[in-house]
Amino acid sequence: MQLDLKLIKSGIPIYHQIKEQIKLGIATGQLEPGTQLPTVRQLAVQLEINANTVSRVYSELESEGYLLSQQGRGTFVANASETENKVPWEGFKHLLEETIVEAHRLGYSLTDILDYLQERVDGGGDVERKSST
Repeated sequence: MQLDLKLIKSGIPIYHQIKEQIKLGIATGQLEPGTQLPTVRQLAVQLEINANTVSRVYSELESEGYLLSQQGRGTFVANASETENKVPWEGFKHLLEETIVEAHRLGYSLTDILDYLQERVDGGGDVERKSST
């Protein structure tokens, strides 16, 4: 199985990017329960990274209940019942992290982001974007 992961050069560690993208794939249904993931070596070669990084990601996701490793068979996405309570929040957090990184790249401050969110909550409608200038 080939995973379509995209690594970006940012302040976010590579292992964290991989981990969050796999969790997002589970949350969106792109990675269904029982889906076999690439081996540690295969994914490391595909992403041109150290195999220890992939091993760390798989290990953490297994300990969090997202993946199951079966000796001699491979690593698989855990059953939905084991992950359904965790996945939506984790996927949402990932989207927030990406949004914050992109907003900072565009020159918006954390205050701009929080002000915008508060205006949306208070007003319930469309709100003009505030510039950080």
